Amino acid sequence: MSWSEDFAEIIAQKGLVRRELRIGVVSFVSPQFLLINLGSDATKSSGTFHAGARYGKGEVGEFVIVESQQTLAFGRIVEVRLPERDRLRVDNSLASDSNLNVMSKVQLLGTIPLDKVAISSGISVYPRIGDCVYSAPAEFVSLVPMLHGHRDEDHRGNQLLQIGETGASSEGLVSVKPEAIFGRHCAVLGATGGGKSWTTARLIEETLKLSSKVILLDATGEYRGFEGEAISHYHFGSPVSVATGSQSCCLPPGNFEESDFLSLFDPSGKVQGPKLREAMKSLRLAYKAPRLATAGVIRKVNQPKAAYMEALSDPSIAAVVDDPKSAFDFRMLSRQIEEECVYPEGFGPAKGQKDPSKWGGETGEFAHCISLVTRIEGIIHSQAFSCVFQDHQNPIEDQIDHFIQSPNKRLMRICLSGIGHEYNAREIIANSLGRTLLGKARELQFSEKPVLVILDEAHHFIGKSIGADDGIQQLNAFELIAKEGRKYGLNICLATQRPRDITEGVLSQMGALIVHRLTNDRDRQLIERACGEIDKSAMDFIPVLQPGEAILVGVDFPIPMTVQIIAPNIRPKSDGPNYQEHWPKI
Repeated sequence: MSWSEDFAEIIAQKGLVRRELRIGVVSFVSPQFLLINLGSDATKSSGTFHAGARYGKGEVGEFVIVESQQTLAFGRIVEVRLPERDRLRVDNSLASDSNLNVMSKVQLLGTIPLDKVAISSGISVYPRIGDCVYSAPAEFVSLVPMLHGHRDEDHRGNQLLQIGETGASSEGLVSVKPEAIFGRHCAVLGATGGGKSWTTARLIEETLKLSSKVILLDATGEYRGFEGEAISHYHFGSPVSVATGSQSCCLPPGNFEESDFLSLFDPSGKVQGPKLREAMKSLRLAYKAPRLATAGVIRKVNQPKAAYMEALSDPSIAAVVDDPKSAFDFRMLSRQIEEECVYPEGFGPAKGQKDPSKWGGETGEFAHCISLVTRIEGIIHSQAFSCVFQDHQNPIEDQIDHFIQSPNKRLMRICLSGIGHEYNAREIIANSLGRTLLGKARELQFSEKPVLVILDEAHHFIGKSIGADDGIQQLNAFELIAKEGRKYGLNICLATQRPRDITEGVLSQMGALIVHRLTNDRDRQLIERACGEIDKSAMDFIPVLQPGEAILVGVDFPIPMTVQIIAPNIRPKSDGPNYQEHWPKI
């Protein structure tokens, strides 16, 4: 039996319109809202229970169904009030007053046709005054994310992610298809304590139940508790807390491009940048044609150019030298920079005569490059970049290839917490990882086995740039994944507590948002601008969401759904200090 047939059977047995869940009648109709006369039942101190689920019968946030002759309208209560004439009568005896007529404002969200199992955004036929309004059944509300805009054939298959619930009933469990939440990228947003880490952990647990390929970039090490044969742990540097069985790995300089070295070494002024670029070009030539080098360096001070120019005339060599991805010996950078500080032409035999066949003597520009050379040597020997320039064991790219090819591995966690913060090490290394994954995707390595990248604390890595003025370098690997990775089978899930630090262009690429409590108005404004499926009425709920509660919104389910995320079995290790235990009374 197909998914739609299962649901059709539920409808046949119970129906969507439950007479016992009637809450009122329509008294006003506008293009976006209805007013409902709830009567005096809305003043009662509690709702009602039906089939194991609680219904508020007129509470703010409750989903309702409006019955009409042609279709059913789906909406949500956003406001409850008394008529102006009755507001002065509010007191403790209000619940027993049967003469009050409580009014509620309902935001119209979508249309439920009478002839098929589906829900579409927008209203095809507006309700009329006097139409009856009912609380929406819990089992129907939980299935709204899977019902919107899908044809019956889209429901085939049982690969579902069970992420939350809409109420206390087992019929209120919310499940979504991986395509709906990850197919167009996903973002998990929420302030500290709102449940963002729990949601991320829950999503990981649900993907582990499928034959998935998930790469988790763990910025703080809080997801180190995941264990099992399907999970591989790797780390850079020396994390304070290491997961059981985690392997130390490296990111060799060969994974870096010229732009990475420019970001890393941050040349300043009008001299350092060009000299650094020329030095890298010369070292690429030395790496490709070692016969031209002396002790690994291309000598230029008063040296002839013939052999140098002859080598560059070879198309195969020239292609390598001009390729910013080509490898070179980074240890020779300081010495090569000194060799680049020469006049472009030497002197001929006669006074004042130039000799273009050789380089000239030193120009004195090396004095302007001393700070750059010092920075290069400091970075190469720093602990923050030990996994790049010092440790060349267990390259992470080889481990990524092994993970993708392994039929039994489903989660690859890469811990970044052991990387120091100096020299922007964490951002540069993460950006190089992102570009490596995008390169593999462009080579169609993920076409038959889609890969999901979960980027925790994404505000540290997205929208970042290094340098200033003419030397600014964009760390944009994850932005490129968000913009073009989907067509290559590479999707991204961002988790952040600071949406305002994520560029609006990236956030607009997210097809699904799971939004926890956000109290900063700039965060909420950015989400509203970036996501066309969420409106001000839904945004009003965000500052008052409870811990673990989130609004689910996206392209495949544009009706904003409030969901209580199911607590993960493996809790992220993100708790703060226990002051009651560690600060005893003296």
